[in-house]
Amino acid sequence: MPNHKTHQTDRRTFLAAALGGIALAPSALAQKTVNPVPAARDWSGNTPLQYPDPDVLAVDPRFEKYIVGNTPMQRHFTGTFWSEGPAWNGVGRYLVWSDIPNNRQMRWTEEDAKVSVFRNPSNYSNGNTFDYEGRELSCEHAGRRVVRYEYNGTTTVIAEKYQGKRFNSPNDIVVHPDGGIWFTDPTYGILGNYEAFKATSEMKPAVYRADPKTGQIDKVNEDGDQPNGICFSPDYKKVYVADTGTPANMRVYDLNGKSLINGKDFLQLYIPGTKTKSAPDGMRVDLEGNVWCGARPGVQIVAPNGELIGIIRLPETCANVAFGGTKRNRLFMAASQSLYSVFVNTQGAHIC
Repeated sequence: MPNHKTHQTDRRTFLAAALGGIALAPSALAQKTVNPVPAARDWSGNTPLQYPDPDVLAVDPRFEKYIVGNTPMQRHFTGTFWSEGPAWNGVGRYLVWSDIPNNRQMRWTEEDAKVSVFRNPSNYSNGNTFDYEGRELSCEHAGRRVVRYEYNGTTTVIAEKYQGKRFNSPNDIVVHPDGGIWFTDPTYGILGNYEAFKATSEMKPAVYRADPKTGQIDKVNEDGDQPNGICFSPDYKKVYVADTGTPANMRVYDLNGKSLINGKDFLQLYIPGTKTKSAPDGMRVDLEGNVWCGARPGVQIVAPNGELIGIIRLPETCANVAFGGTKRNRLFMAASQSLYSVFVNTQGAHIC
């Protein structure tokens, strides 16, 4: 009887030779090329599309189990200039997100699907999240700081300076169960007067951890050019940091207490079917450790080993994502001028 494993190895060797000696991982053989152009549709819902939704696509068989075959993608709002920072509030059952150039935060409520202005002005906020007490945390471009909104309506400054120097423009933010607040600090908010106010950078872009109880702020990493999106692995043993500068990739680090160690390149995204790089922006992980990245042509889903497994095509560049809804199985996508969502067959691993 022939050895099945040997047969599969020989097949991979043959294919690699046929492709000029490029070694292919087993999963790469199963991946398929997808068209990056989204399906033409009526976003009002008056002319629905046939299920399954044509813009939620598996490029690898591993993603198929996450696709809900009888659910539509929806656009809840359009009219922002640059949507960012979606975060789900489980108690209030609403999603908050930032419209940076218009200096406001928006809110979508689950019980009636209504959208309203949540905070105006917002100090040109970018990334948002909620802590374990349900208080909103926001990265302010105009204030060049991280703040917490208290139940009584006051604002507490969590981080404004490091070693006497002002931050550039805090961008994205996550909370660790130990209470530590991690955030990235690229220069995008001070490059011009569109997303806040033009100013001079006082420090190299970096990643920081703030302790809201002691006020201690630690610089945990300055590897990247423009550190942007940030998230933890489901077990909080790793930290993913997206860089939208050069080389526009994502790195992963082991979390050692309050430090990041063993940093290495995790992925380089491309627009499907092309050799054009697609920089990963904001991201979240699901319970299985897959990383859902805002990018082009919408959202790209990457397995824990760094291989692309799925695509959600949108007509706009997606800046950031969040898992929400009562069951945390609804992926919200903040994309340029609009807010979208789609139900998926997994759940977000953390609070947003």
